Amino acid sequence: MKNYFSSDFKLGILGGGQLGKMLLYETRKYDIATSVVDPNPEAPAKLAANQFQIGDLQDYETVLQFGRKVDVLTFEIESVNLEALQQLEKEGKKVYPSAETLLKIQDKGIQKQFYAEHQLPTANFRLFTSKAELTEAIIRKEVDFPFVWKACKGGYDGKGVSVIKKQEDLIPLPETACMREDLIPFKNELAVIVARNVSGEIKTYPVVEMEFHPTANQVEYVLSPARISAEVEQKARKVAMRVSEAFQHVGLLAVELFQTENDEILINEVAPRPHNSGHFSIEASYTNQFEQHLRAILDLPLGETQQKLAAVMVNLVGDADHTGNVHYQNIEEIMQMPGVTPHIYGKRETRPFRKMGHVSIVHQDINEARKIAEQVKKKIKVISKK
Repeated sequence: MKNYFSSDFKLGILGGGQLGKMLLYETRKYDIATSVVDPNPEAPAKLAANQFQIGDLQDYETVLQFGRKVDVLTFEIESVNLEALQQLEKEGKKVYPSAETLLKIQDKGIQKQFYAEHQLPTANFRLFTSKAELTEAIIRKEVDFPFVWKACKGGYDGKGVSVIKKQEDLIPLPETACMREDLIPFKNELAVIVARNVSGEIKTYPVVEMEFHPTANQVEYVLSPARISAEVEQKARKVAMRVSEAFQHVGLLAVELFQTENDEILINEVAPRPHNSGHFSIEASYTNQFEQHLRAILDLPLGETQQKLAAVMVNLVGDADHTGNVHYQNIEEIMQMPGVTPHIYGKRETRPFRKMGHVSIVHQDINEARKIAEQVKKKIKVISKK
């Protein structure tokens, strides 16, 4: 096994946002040297990286030259230059997850077709090259309302997804390749983090339950373990494992799922990296998701995925009416509550619904943790300084 610890080995990370910052907690713990590139000169990961450079993640030359200087390359955001990753792999560079995995996931249309080809359960869909093509299909009565519209590229944190109830709802949407998807009546939105290392060892974390903000379409609460039956838990983990086997990914794969009214499990979408739905693991699990991603891409033995305690995560997002230098109002008050740990991502400027941090609440009882989470949500406000 290669000596990664206190050595000349260098891990490269494309993206220096909050996920990169939290991954660096673990590289620091193991004394693994890192190099990070991000377009933001004040990226959250800047301070913890051994080397930091400013660069455009979509620029071929930037990604290529950066990748050539490191031993293993990973990413914390999917919107990176795919052609550069493919070239690095041709040159023998280790890129995890692979360019092939990213190719299948980066475009949501290709991702959906992948599920259909592999007979993985997902909502019915149809792809369109443009909004105009979708509009024509509606006029020809080939598409019924309501349905879910998704942009094939560029969607994140609730952006790029809309419920379309009538033709006028299409007007504000961008002119882009998109898909129409069945609107699924579901009981729960669930997620499973699957870890797979280079040697093919696979482990899943417990199923989590996600509660979404009604207007921003962002996750507000993540509950782990999910309040579901053992049978549904088993079914969800099994589907997540099937997705992992189909992709043959290396690293973490966050599999977002719908639990339908009759307890079917359908795949919504996946992310090939540490994910918002796995943040509970920092306080609640034997191995947190960031350490697990590191173990997986370096082909180290995977850590234990069991939980020590139940946990609820609350997203800290910018208040709808505030833009400017951030102020975390009442943070001292939530820190007095039992089992409460705030995580501040290091973004100096807040804007409406921007992810600024999260708060973990751990407790022996998931329902008690959820009650405390509600108090946290009401108490803390992410506003701008006057």
